[in-house]
Amino acid sequence: MAVSRRDHLVDTALRLFQANGFRATGIDLVLRESGVAKKTLYNHFRSKDELIVAALHKRDEDFQAKMRTAIARLAPQQQGDPRIACVLAFFDGLDEWFRSEAFNGCTFINASAEYPRADCPIHRACEAHKRLVLETLAGMLEELDLDDVQLVARHLALLADGAIVNAQTAGDLEAAQVAKAVARQLLESYLG
Repeated sequence: MAVSRRDHLVDTALRLFQANGFRATGIDLVLRESGVAKKTLYNHFRSKDELIVAALHKRDEDFQAKMRTAIARLAPQQQGDPRIACVLAFFDGLDEWFRSEAFNGCTFINASAEYPRADCPIHRACEAHKRLVLETLAGMLEELDLDDVQLVARHLALLADGAIVNAQTAGDLEAAQVAKAVARQLLESYLG
């Protein structure tokens, strides 16, 4: 199936934004790399900001799909309490991402740093992604008898974000496994 011009444009823009940064990547570079005419770009997006938001939505979809696949594949391999296997597999999925050539930090952390105003559509798209990750983690915890699933999900999300930043800034390829060990201890302490 052929990729639409819009999808090709978004894919190209996302690749360039991840490699070079959002503000540093100009529309002319996106057009040159994608082979799409400026008129076509503006038929789909009224501004560069709209293109960035579309690229962030694409990245969110890709990330969520890859994590679902990783969790389904890695959860059965977890040691210990099977009730927390999916959460532990989430951290193993992060580990695989950190060790891949595709890892260049979190696109959403990077974008929100470049667009820090909370009312900016780009920042809101980053916030929405982080909220979805939080909801995914909370969903993995729902079957556990926890007093505050949302709080535990927040703890896990903070561990994940800390691991991502540490892997990116310090080059710590063990960050996801360290976060996984802390997540295991945290969950086991709640489960008694």
